[in-house]
Amino acid sequence: MLGVVWSVEIPVARVIMQTLYWIGWLIVVLSTFMIDHFDFFGLRQVHLYNRYKPLSDNGLKTPALYRYVRHPIMLGFLVAFWATPRMTTGHFVFALASSGYILLGIHYEERDLVSVYGNEYQEYRRRVPMLLPLPWKN
Repeated sequence: MLGVVWSVEIPVARVIMQTLYWIGWLIVVLSTFMIDHFDFFGLRQVHLYNRYKPLSDNGLKTPALYRYVRHPIMLGFLVAFWATPRMTTGHFVFALASSGYILLGIHYEERDLVSVYGNEYQEYRRRVPMLLPLPWKN
């Protein structure tokens, strides 16, 4: 699947696309640290379990990027998957399938977050856009 869907040949545009690609990955990594990187990857849970301590809920956190979009990790993945100066057919299929998977996952994650945090998450969802950092209603 090496056919080319698009190829950006203008040098400045190529640099912009590559910069967006790296910004996407930077957003992914930084976003995990904003909400507790160790909790996100399950390391805090293992540490507490090994010390025979109960697992505590850290509550709903909305620091930094989470004030502008509800799912900055997923936004970072989407930017990284799509920002490429040369999109092959294989990469296009991967980006399309991954984007669908991310959107489906967000649907189920938000359903779970509403069941855990209730009105607090509903209010957050009302104020903050899901993926695109556009102005929102206060």
